[in-house]
Amino acid sequence: LTNTRMMSKAWAEKNNTVTVQDYKEKKDNFAVRNANGTGPYQLVSREQDVKTVLKAFDGYWGKGKYPLGITELVYLTIKSDATRVAALLSGEVDFVQDTPVQDIQRLEAAPGMRVAVGPENRAIFFGMNIGSPELASSDVKGKNPFADKRVRNALVAAIDREAIKRAVMRGQAVPAGMIAPPFVNGYDKALDTPPKADPEAAKKLLAEAGYPNGFSVTLNCPNDRYINDEAICQASVSMFAKIGINVKLSAGPKGPHFNLIQKEPPETDFFLLGWGVPTYDSHYIFSFLHQTRGGKDGTWNATRYSNKDLDAKIVSLTSETDLAKRNATIADIWKTVQSDAIYIPIHNQTLAFAMKADLDIITHPDNQVFMKMFGGKK
Repeated sequence: LTNTRMMSKAWAEKNNTVTVQDYKEKKDNFAVRNANGTGPYQLVSREQDVKTVLKAFDGYWGKGKYPLGITELVYLTIKSDATRVAALLSGEVDFVQDTPVQDIQRLEAAPGMRVAVGPENRAIFFGMNIGSPELASSDVKGKNPFADKRVRNALVAAIDREAIKRAVMRGQAVPAGMIAPPFVNGYDKALDTPPKADPEAAKKLLAEAGYPNGFSVTLNCPNDRYINDEAICQASVSMFAKIGINVKLSAGPKGPHFNLIQKEPPETDFFLLGWGVPTYDSHYIFSFLHQTRGGKDGTWNATRYSNKDLDAKIVSLTSETDLAKRNATIADIWKTVQSDAIYIPIHNQTLAFAMKADLDIITHPDNQVFMKMFGGKK
């Protein structure tokens, strides 16, 4: 229920807006530009990907329960990191949600500015095509190197997570050993111990798997979705090179990147992905990323991983009402997928909100800003 928005059926039918907006095609419907409900703010105007204006709604049901100190909201889309920070420093905007990590210290030191930092409910990791007979982008023909768990573990050992945290993320990341943030039901601190970088051990695993000279493969990476996503990939490419794996980086916008992952069959052998868990439960991770792909199941599982016994356990989580039994199944599933090394965890993101000093907007793990919670000027 975390993202369920209730609307009037009669209103939706009257205004021919009974189906959801098509985000991929950037199509509007009546509900995009006309509000239905009694929320804290109502829509004044909207220019897609440019500007959206909201004003406080006098008929809000929660009036008197929340500060509601902000009377007007003007959302501006500023895609450039540098331009976004400059707009804050110049006074053009009062608040920046996506603060570049390289600018945090500068903003903290700037007069009249403050930065709020906190953990995000999002893990960043690599996925590998472990199920195809052959990798389309590799120089290895007739077999799939990623199908061998020793190769997958070699890649896990190749990543220096602390170096990425320090050099790429400027300290704004928490190195991870599993792809579930600590907020999530089923999280296991023991499993989340970040593997230490060990290039020599990685080379040994590759040699044991029959790849003493490594191999080549293409890594698909977004360049506009996660914090320093392309830089993470660039750093990792260098780390993979140290163990003999020649990785060609192909970086691009998030739309085409996600399309490669979600196509049937997927069109990527090796990819970067980030995953938030709005339900705060492990089932959300398993059903999208581990369950055998088919229909509504495993829609983001581009690894081609398939385990029928595991599928049955994942499905059981949707109907098991005995909490202890359900959590035991979750722990068992984590044990299996961790052992199979399907994904390569990198880190959990942290959030940084920058704002004028007279605002006090705290970070939320979901990376959502609930403006009704705060006082202040417009």
